[in-house]
Amino acid sequence: MLAWRIAMSTEASCQPTHRPFDPLAMTAVAVTVLAWSSSFPAIRAALVSFGAAELGALRFTIAAVPAALFLAVTRPALPKAGELWRFGYGGAFFVAAYTLFLNFGEVTVSAGAASFIINVAPIITAGLAIVTLGERFGPMAWLGTAVSFAGIGFIALGEGSGLSLNAGALLILGAAVCTATSTVVLKPLFARHGPLTVAAWNMVLGALLLGPFLPGALREAAQASGEALGSVLYLGLVPSLIAYATWAVALSRLPAARASNYLYCIPPLATLIGYLWLGETPGTFGIIGGLMALGGVVIVNLKR
Repeated sequence: MLAWRIAMSTEASCQPTHRPFDPLAMTAVAVTVLAWSSSFPAIRAALVSFGAAELGALRFTIAAVPAALFLAVTRPALPKAGELWRFGYGGAFFVAAYTLFLNFGEVTVSAGAASFIINVAPIITAGLAIVTLGERFGPMAWLGTAVSFAGIGFIALGEGSGLSLNAGALLILGAAVCTATSTVVLKPLFARHGPLTVAAWNMVLGALLLGPFLPGALREAAQASGEALGSVLYLGLVPSLIAYATWAVALSRLPAARASNYLYCIPPLATLIGYLWLGETPGTFGIIGGLMALGGVVIVNLKR
């Protein structure tokens, strides 16, 4: 597939690049943002027929099969002893815990609100990257982040029922923490391992951890609607198999804080996809918030 061919081109040379414009990194970012934006309504559609944990298990089993085949065929370098915990963290938190938190959260939280809550992750990532990776995040970058985050707040205000900090919202906050910490933990791996290799291990290890829920998922699949089955297949192939690979490419070629800032594009795009897929019409706040979120990303990348 295109995204995996993009990732394959970086396997031999995965050192971060500091060029003013990196077409490969930007292509990877665009694919990731579009795919992850579509995952929020897809999860809501699949939850009609699947339990939250069962949905996660089936989704990442679908993604892990080709990922495991890739590892078996390419036989990449095995992790060093000091890297094992980073690979384990990716599988446990970037895949297993993230998908459980998000799926259980979306049982009671709408797709639009969930996409807002999850986008505290770039701010957490920026702070962690400054402290642990020594990255710089200047005044303009923080200004752009503030504009984007305010825009996401406008989108939340545009939700018909508002945004309440219920149990589901807290679970999605947990998913955001998983994403942010995993971004920082995985970043050093790209000095020695190709992005596709890291992404493949994430999916395989995550699927193994979610494995206990797979038998239940298969029983539910036998009675699931066609739309729910299609949503699970889509989640496994596009937001998982493809987007985890392209995100690894982006993270290998951009500073963690800057790469994560692009995730602010997800809520406005999720709103658009929700309109096209589910017929959800964004209100005035949603439109204003979407423009602010995108504008903040532009500000962050000025003079780069």
